[in-house]
Amino acid sequence: MPWYVTVLPALGFALIHLFIGRLRFLSGEPRSRWLSAAGGAAVAYVFLHLMPELARAQEDVGAKLDGMAAAVEHHIWALSLVGLAGFYGLERAVRRGEGGRGAATAPQHEGSPHPAGRFWLHIGSFALYNLIIGYLLLHRVERDAWGLALYFVALGLHFLTSDYGLRLDHRRDYDRVARWVLAGAVLAGWAMGTVVALPEVWVDVLFALLAGGVVLNVLKEELPEERDSRFLPFALGTAGYGALLLAL
Repeated sequence: MPWYVTVLPALGFALIHLFIGRLRFLSGEPRSRWLSAAGGAAVAYVFLHLMPELARAQEDVGAKLDGMAAAVEHHIWALSLVGLAGFYGLERAVRRGEGGRGAATAPQHEGSPHPAGRFWLHIGSFALYNLIIGYLLLHRVERDAWGLALYFVALGLHFLTSDYGLRLDHRRDYDRVARWVLAGAVLAGWAMGTVVALPEVWVDVLFALLAGGVVLNVLKEELPEERDSRFLPFALGTAGYGALLLAL
């Protein structure tokens, strides 16, 4: 995919990070139906588009590989599990010193400072996540215009939910520092993609890790009781975007 086609989605991702605090319609309790619907659409993308594409890629290149690369390629689903478990472990590490999720979210919503180490662990893990998402704009399993559009819409909606949650947890630090770090990371990943082309098998590895990360990050925003999430918008977002994916 030419770089000049993918630069607009990269800028779109960056703008979501920079201006999530201006999207007032996402605020309030119970949780905005738009956030739940966006999370459902992201999950639908992973299960109905991303994973089938990974399965097809595995069939295409698996026979051409040997040794360690072949072992990695034939355990693509295990790598998705690694992505999910890895983000869960990072989330637990961030929460461990804060007395659990409820203790972290309730007082911190008003901008109480977090210890610097936990803040940077949290934001640093998402920066790495964004670096992968930006890189994959140019090196996706599917490389046509439709694939790019579906990727941008699904991951853009996913950024709405994840950034909203990060801003709740790190209000002052998010607006002051984190949003710039996250926007810069996705643009840096895109820039890396313009000059570095990894072997196809390692692109598949990145996709698998991303799939597990998306599932965990959506569910951790939807499941906690204090988020007061809405099941019906989540289900409608999943069904609606899933129907679109199946129709294409």
